[in-house]
Formats: sequence, structure tokens, C-alpha cells
Amino acid sequence: MAAERPYKSTPHTRKGATTTFGSRTDIGCLRDHNEDSLVVTPPLFAVADGMGGHAAGEVASEIAVNVLAERAPAHPDSEALGRAVEEANRAVIRAAHEGRGREGMGTTMTAAMLEGERLIIAQVGDSRAYLLHQGKLQQLTRDHSLMADMIEAGQLTPEEARSHPNRSVITRALGSDPHTQPDLYEINVETGDRLLICSDGLSGMVCDNEIESTLARVRDPQRCASQLVNEAIANGGHDNVTVIVADVTGFAEVRRKKMARKTKLSIALVLVLFAAIVGGAAWGTNEYLHNAAYLADDNGKVAIYRGVPGDVFGLTYSELVESTDVSVSDLQPGFQERLKEGWRVDSVEAAEALVKEYREDIDAKSKPAGDEAANADASAADAAGSTGGTHDANPPAPANSQGGAA
Repeated sequence: MAAERPYKSTPHTRKGATTTFGSRTDIGCLRDHNEDSLVVTPPLFAVADGMGGHAAGEVASEIAVNVLAERAPAHPDSEALGRAVEEANRAVIRAAHEGRGREGMGTTMTAAMLEGERLIIAQVGDSRAYLLHQGKLQQLTRDHSLMADMIEAGQLTPEEARSHPNRSVITRALGSDPHTQPDLYEINVETGDRLLICSDGLSGMVCDNEIESTLARVRDPQRCASQLVNEAIANGGHDNVTVIVADVTGFAEVRRKKMARKTKLSIALVLVLFAAIVGGAAWGTNEYLHNAAYLADDNGKVAIYRGVPGDVFGLTYSELVESTDVSVSDLQPGFQERLKEGWRVDSVEAAEALVKEYREDIDAKSKPAGDEAANADASAADAAGSTGGTHDANPPAPANSQGGAA
């Protein structure tokens, strides 16, 4: 085994769930080789702490993790994961019989599968799994060790067990009994929780409250794994140290992507509606500008324009249709004032009708008064002739009132 096998804390996506993780293994300060092995292939994470001396413990742990990685299910299944650990146990025993490693070699195995918000664990030995939940650390697995048995029996306190001369004695391991079975755990976790799997090189050198503090403080899982190893080494590093830190993100990434898609759809819908409104407004404005008209003074003459007078947003929307023969000076003063700024009407036809009224009014005012009297006499004569009877143009003179003929 290499002395150190760190893994980057890059997201690993599988079946819609995203797991962010980090890991590190270190030889420690006192050992001359590293007997720990690990697996970090989400959703599978595992730590194996080998035993049996040089060319034995590292062989047992590596065989175990290799078989586990081959036989583990693709998705969390506690029974299937348990069978994979049992097969790893048989593989270690076969290897010893075949001369790979040594007789009596063995290894711990704590394997976990984390997918979505579901966690399963299969465990043999004293490598531990912890969960940081809402800032509080809890040990998920029970050590298969003499110290754990004595603590449960009330013979030792956890503090006394940390310095007990038999603290490294374990009661169950892979490689010793072909019938060894792992303890299985099925745990519902929550987004924001943090999983820690470690060999006893960490848990034996760093107190749980210090582990809790580091897990809560260092948010990047790779930096957190490295920091925990550094703390174990700083406290003496009496054993190999292996640490895996995996964040429970559940389906937060899936929800984020769904929300992002909904946001994009909402934005697209708003843009479509906005475009429709702008387009409708532009169409309506164009129709209005195309149909609207106004009258204005064009060098002293009344002119008809299509559009609107002045500027709209700095642009001019007007087109000369006709400069009429109607003089502005012939109009009433009120009309002349209105023409200075542009007299708006609904359409060119309405403008032409106004011009026609102006022209008729001007023509009526320009006729002389004598012409009006003559026209009135002619009208009266025409009326008399229409009443009937015959009249001589030159009536006879009246008879001499004295009688007799001349």
C-alpha cells in the first residue's frame, strides 16, 4: 500500500444524487508501513484496517477492499452489501491458505453506501462510522473490541479504555472465521449531515468532541479529512490513520436543477409575454401613427399631414399629404392658433373634411353684398312666375276720364 492516497473532494453524480467527499490515509508516526486500505467510489465508501504484521495486514486489507468493490451492489442494499463483506472475508482466508500474506492475517471492514438521503453500513471490527447531524456527532457503529465489551459491562469508562493496554484487541475481524457476519445498519440521513468513516488511528488518538468540532468547522470535505489526519498525527500518530468524509447532499442538486429549469421557464414566459406586449404596443403605435393625421401651417397654407406633430421619443412620425390652397390668414384667429402646434384629427379623411369646410366658409364670406341682393330679386321673380296667370309686358294706358274719342 502507498503511504498516502488522498482523493480530491470533487462531486460524484450517480442516479440523480450528488455526493461530495474527501479522504486521506497516512502511515502515522510510529509504523513503518501502512496496513490501512480504503474505497471511495460513490455511493460506496469503506475503510479496512489490516493486522498481522508486515506483508500481511496490508495484504488482507487490500484484498478485502478489492473484493468489496467488485461485489458491492450498485445502489444501497444492506443484505447485498453484507454478502459482499462476507465474500471479502472468505477471500482473505483463501489468500492466507494460498500463501498470499500470512496465516492469521486479518482486517477490519466498515463499508457504507450513501445515496440520496439513505445510508447503509456493514461493519466488522473497530473501524468506525460517525454521523454529524445538526452539529452533533454520533457514533453509528459498535466496536467489535474487548474495550467495547468491558465498557458495556461497566468494567471500564471510555476514558480508561483509551489508555488500557488491551485497547487494540478486537473480537471480530475478516480472515479469522469463514462464518463471520457483519453488523448491518440502515439509517435515514438528511441533507446537510456529514458521514465520517475512520480507522482507529483517528478515533484512538482524537477525542469525539474534537472530531465533532473539526467536522463542523471545516466545510470542504477533503480539507476536513486532511485536518483530522493531521490532528491524529499531532497527538502522537501511534497508528495508521485513514479518514473518509462524505457530505449528505441528498437530492438537493436535483431540486436545484428543477428549480433552475422552472426559473428559466418562468423567465422565458415573462420574456415572451413582454415581447408580445412590446410587439402589440409597437403594432398599435404603428397603426395609430399610420392612420392619424393633423393640420398645420405650411408657409401660410393649411397643410394635411399623416402622423402626429412634434417628436415621439426623439423621432419624427409625420408625412406631408397635401398643402392646400386654403390660406391660414383667411381662417378665424382661434383656428390659426391651433394650426401653429398642429391640429390633430383622427384620419386624413377627417382632415380633408375640415379643409373643405374652411374653403366653403371662406368662399361664402368673399361674395359681395350686391350680388346677394340681385340673387334675392331673381329668386323672388322666379317665385312669382311660378304662381300661374298671363301678364302683358306693356299694359294699355287708362281711358280718358272725360270720355269721347280723340
